[in-house]
Amino acid sequence: MDRRMLLMLAAGLLGSSAAQEGPAKPETVMVTYRAKAGAEVELARVIARHWRVARDLKLVREAGHMTLRGMEEGNKAYFVDIFTWRDAKIPDAAPPAIQGIWAEMGTLVEARGGKQGIEIVEVAVVE
Repeated sequence: MDRRMLLMLAAGLLGSSAAQEGPAKPETVMVTYRAKAGAEVELARVIARHWRVARDLKLVREAGHMTLRGMEEGNKAYFVDIFTWRDAKIPDAAPPAIQGIWAEMGTLVEARGGKQGIEIVEVAVVE
């Protein structure tokens, strides 16, 4: 994870009191991880652990979770993880267990093709 991403996560923690206000508004995200060469298996394990911990802490909705693996040009692996935070404010006030996993993920990814190692996009489910 690059320094900018870590700073954004840290800045979100400063707003953690705001996470306690107002009704929960779920947020579905699509997270793309571009694995470093040789880190593919470990990254897959860390992504799975992130899901387990987030689910155990009741931070995410169980329905609709999916993790996909693909290959980019040059036989480089990437993963896409799609899930819904129970509340859109959760990532800004993530507990230490989740922050630690995010830091670990940052060591297993790389920027390539003009894109960051980890990209997070809010998406909507089409019914």
